[in-house]
Amino acid sequence: MRIVVTGGPGQLVLSMAERAPLCGHEVIAVGPPELDLSAADDDAVYAVLAAAKPDAIVNAAAHTAVDKAESERALAFAINAAGAGAVARAAARLDVPLVHVSTDYVFSGDKAEPYVETDPTGPTGVYGESKLAGEDAVRASGADFATLRTAWVYSPFGANFVKTMLRLAESRDELGVVDDQRGCPTSALDLADAVIAVAANLKASADPSLRGLFHAAGSGEGSWADLAEAIFATSATNGGPSARVNRIATADYPTPAKRPANSRLDCSKLAAVHGVRLPHWRHSVEQVTARLVREGTITS
Repeated sequence: MRIVVTGGPGQLVLSMAERAPLCGHEVIAVGPPELDLSAADDDAVYAVLAAAKPDAIVNAAAHTAVDKAESERALAFAINAAGAGAVARAAARLDVPLVHVSTDYVFSGDKAEPYVETDPTGPTGVYGESKLAGEDAVRASGADFATLRTAWVYSPFGANFVKTMLRLAESRDELGVVDDQRGCPTSALDLADAVIAVAANLKASADPSLRGLFHAAGSGEGSWADLAEAIFATSATNGGPSARVNRIATADYPTPAKRPANSRLDCSKLAAVHGVRLPHWRHSVEQVTARLVREGTITS
């Protein structure tokens, strides 16, 4: 397939570019300034995507700065909602399948168990609200789509929690890390594999069960403190920076946007319908951390 991925050089776009050729697929990334979803115009978005001649489209473009979104509501909704809708309508006009990427932030985080696709949504901040509006826009677009909600994404690329922990550990012996938020850490490389598999399934079959909403996150669960300790253990083994983890409460680390206390996503539907299950997060974070230390790209 020729997979056209929207968005700048972020974690998923770069992971798609690395993983897709291993499966014999081609990735074409389109982002600003050529494709600017902050000023989404249906005809302009269609023209850019049509020129790329896709067999499938992946909408990875998003305003993902969770805290900044609180003061940039209009921009977040322009990209995450209106922009997502424009991409989906273009996919419908081109008659190609679309994989749209969404987030755990569409939930309040108040549920005691992992969230399933049919659970009521209830975002607590602008980022989650705008991403939920994007899901609605994709659903109403007429596109042949699958929406994948993911969570706690990290990778060898861009800015993310793994890189932040390693960078801070270069100058600190101890770090306070939140221990009362739980989720499913997700390697963007694993997510890219899942996206590619889902896109291929959509392309190959008209089965309606393959369409709609799915959760796609790393297997297993943990807190941010658990994730930090796993990062430091692998880093130390590979000669990289390490620090002691001081487990703290969310209240000890206030942020402009409220984070869900429970970001755990039940991904059994994706496994049952698409035959896709992401690896356990501990395995994947070991691979990413070791790679960062080995390549010396912690701060890049």
